[in-house]
Amino acid sequence: MYRIMTAGPTQVRENVRIARSQECSNPDLDQEFFDFYRETCSLLSKAMHTENKALILGGEGILGLEAACASLTEPGDRVLIIDNGIFGKGFADFVTIYGGNPVLFTMDYHKPVEIETLQSYLEQDHDFKYATVVHCDTPSGVLNDVEGISKILDSYGIMTVTDSVAGMFGEPLDLSDSKIDILCGGSQKALSAPPGLTMLWVSERAFRAMEDRKTPIASFYANILLFRDYYEQKAFPYTMPISDIKGLRTALDNFLEDEEVYQRHAGIAAATRKALTAGGIELYLESGWSNTVTVLKVPEGITDQQLLHGMEKDYNIMISGCFDVLAGKVVRIGHMGENAYPQKVAETLAALQGTLEKLGVTVLCDMTAVFSREI
Repeated sequence: MYRIMTAGPTQVRENVRIARSQECSNPDLDQEFFDFYRETCSLLSKAMHTENKALILGGEGILGLEAACASLTEPGDRVLIIDNGIFGKGFADFVTIYGGNPVLFTMDYHKPVEIETLQSYLEQDHDFKYATVVHCDTPSGVLNDVEGISKILDSYGIMTVTDSVAGMFGEPLDLSDSKIDILCGGSQKALSAPPGLTMLWVSERAFRAMEDRKTPIASFYANILLFRDYYEQKAFPYTMPISDIKGLRTALDNFLEDEEVYQRHAGIAAATRKALTAGGIELYLESGWSNTVTVLKVPEGITDQQLLHGMEKDYNIMISGCFDVLAGKVVRIGHMGENAYPQKVAETLAALQGTLEKLGVTVLCDMTAVFSREI
């Protein structure tokens, strides 16, 4: 079994695995489960500092992105796609599927969205129903100021859909200081539960937009509105994955009990970048590095597959490659959630260095020693 130090899914703590093994009741009929689900959703709202309604959907994190677009988009709606990364650009596909007209605002993939440039763009064109933006675009690891971006969009009456699947629980996110209307998260990243669940935080403005549609939402499974009154009606749109939700609840309790979670992520991320650059390894980004994932360029003379397979074969450690426009060009170390502990990252850096050197790449220093000194 490999140690996964990927950019998600992440390692899962033993108490989360135990929680998922508890005896199941019938989540369609068990009144206690409705209370458990609602209480878990209330804790999710607490974690994001908001009174917006939190929901848990049965499906991997990308379900939340599609559900947001399915529930808000009507045929002909203009939707602003804030694109400075692969997942940022990907929102356009969901908008198109549901009949909307995606308009891309594309920026350099090597840095965060420049708010001043976005402001200038909106001064010229702001006829959009909503906009999409990614908090941490996992393929590049770039971190965007989604709170600030949402406020600018709100000043033009534009709702904001935010993908924070790879950001939340590792990067501070305060919905009380934002105008984010639908926030999307996934269980398998910094929360360190197994993959399979989407989390959503939905504003009243977003619910009103769904209710005021002229056309029906063109999906059942991705229809957020069907969840609005689940507790009052004591009915879910479909049978909820009760074991997964029990595991998520334990992972959420782990997060809420960890008073140093954000400081630990920030310290480990900074030390990782310092170690890599001291070793002569080039980072992909110029600025805007996330605290949840570090992305490095594949050194000349080797391939990403040689590096990935070498680490797996010789050190039993798995990190991530990439896809789309970054396929073969970068590899990614996930230091989020249960991955974000000094010993685990130090061992990953040692494995990376050992593999690089076996492949003939010169590393300028002992990267593990630099990491340990910085942390």
